[in-house]
Amino acid sequence: MALPNIFTQEVTSSFIQRINSLTPETQAQWGTMTVAQMLAHCSVTYEMLYEEKHAKPNAFLRFILKKMVKPTVVNEAPYKTNSRTAPAFLIKDSRNFEEEKHRLIAFIQKTQSMGESYFNNKESHSFGTLTIPEWNNMFYKHLNHHLSQFGV
Repeated sequence: MALPNIFTQEVTSSFIQRINSLTPETQAQWGTMTVAQMLAHCSVTYEMLYEEKHAKPNAFLRFILKKMVKPTVVNEAPYKTNSRTAPAFLIKDSRNFEEEKHRLIAFIQKTQSMGESYFNNKESHSFGTLTIPEWNNMFYKHLNHHLSQFGV
């Protein structure tokens, strides 16, 4: 069964509503991140796409990521709770809830406005070229996983 299309206004709006229902006091149902750290963590996917903030993995690591991690990231199966996180996605410092919320929402809106055709066979930071369904699954699964982690 295909995941909902993150590139549609309906799905984007649904995620934004979920994000807007969070408060700085919202507690995680599992894991150790605060809600502000989770929002910053979710933005890393978009930082890797839109900003030159994260160093690209070397050729050997990209090969390993493509063969071993990519299948889990881009398939339709939900992530397991308390799964391991790549080092670039670890948010250890405290973050400002409102800033991180607005930043993540802006990334989601930018992605939706660019449209799925922009992502057709676009190179990802870590996994090589991805198809539209693979980009969709990666974006959708990650957001859904962490918003569910915080009960929204």
